[in-house]
Amino acid sequence: MDHAAETVADAGTHTVDSLAELRAIVGHPNQRVADKVAERLSEMHREWIAHCPFVVLATTDAVGNVDVSPKGDPPGFVHVLDDTTIAIPERPGNKRVDGYSNILDNPHVGALFVVPGRGDTLRVNGVARIVSDAPYFDDMIVAGNRPILALEVSVRETFFHCAKAFMRSALWKPETWEPGALPSTAQIAHAVMPGPSLEEYQEHYRDENYRAKLY
Repeated sequence: MDHAAETVADAGTHTVDSLAELRAIVGHPNQRVADKVAERLSEMHREWIAHCPFVVLATTDAVGNVDVSPKGDPPGFVHVLDDTTIAIPERPGNKRVDGYSNILDNPHVGALFVVPGRGDTLRVNGVARIVSDAPYFDDMIVAGNRPILALEVSVRETFFHCAKAFMRSALWKPETWEPGALPSTAQIAHAVMPGPSLEEYQEHYRDENYRAKLY
């Protein structure tokens, strides 16, 4: 950000610089909310994970740069290995491995488990390691394909998060959806990754072509 932009952004802005000030504004959680964090997976946590087809994974490198990456597969794709360990399979992607590179520097991760139609979510924070093979990979086969890697997360804390964000956003209400208000995936790719023609991108992202590359 240049100096002019900083001046505009900072005009009339008051930053919060201490926990005391933050608490003075936000307040404190009630005791039930404060105590809901667990260090192990309960049967309720396991049941949620078993029905979850989509996880958002947050990682941070050694100097604090953050990456957030979506992970998705059929419900139950994240395996619970025991009460304190889960495994998230890796599938073919763009090969940037931003999150995995971060984990090699800093193994602390956070995961948000989303179940379609549900406003509440499950949060899991822990310490991760990258695994290139393990006996449980056979249980992660989808469409005949074993995962190429898995991320094992040792759970440090887990808790359910309330539904207010999903309610405010009306995320699961199709009548509020406007996907056509944005350019198509091919148009976006053509704009931000110039090189191939728009027609080539359209062919690449054509549904049947793209689905053929999922595994």
